Amino acid sequence: MRRDDGPPVTDLTVRAMSAAEFDSWQHELAVEYAREHVAAGNWTAEEGVERARAAIAAQLPDGMATPGQLILVGVLPDGTPVGRIWISLTHPRGLPDCAFIQDIEVLADRRGQGLGRALLAAGERVARERGARALELNVFGANEAAATLYRTSGYRVVTQQMRKDLLP
Repeated sequence: MRRDDGPPVTDLTVRAMSAAEFDSWQHELAVEYAREHVAAGNWTAEEGVERARAAIAAQLPDGMATPGQLILVGVLPDGTPVGRIWISLTHPRGLPDCAFIQDIEVLADRRGQGLGRALLAAGERVARERGARALELNVFGANEAAATLYRTSGYRVVTQQMRKDLLP
């Protein structure tokens, strides 16, 4: 997840991801998710992408048709896609009425234009329309830019996991 703190964009909307977009997104998501886990020291580089693919497949056993998943593309008024957001309407820890952002990303060439904040807000609206009363997400500790975006968008820390390497 990335920071996007440019001027606010209020006319971004979301639509369902197409099958072709889904295929491309799954690969890109696995590569990015693996990169984050490798950087965090959770996985090795050799195993990263395969572990990421397995984790994503477990959450989306029926692909785009998996119930309770919102897999959306953020678009500008002219229809130009600028980002993606994946929201699970069922929280991974079973919290009632709380949805969970699995992934959000603004396309690399569109960052710095306020689109991350707008995409987050659009996803929040859709989750609320689908009955969610709260929305949570995880952010890797090294991704301070994303954490700042979430804090300034009204998110607060509710759990925190910490690590200390004990190398000789």
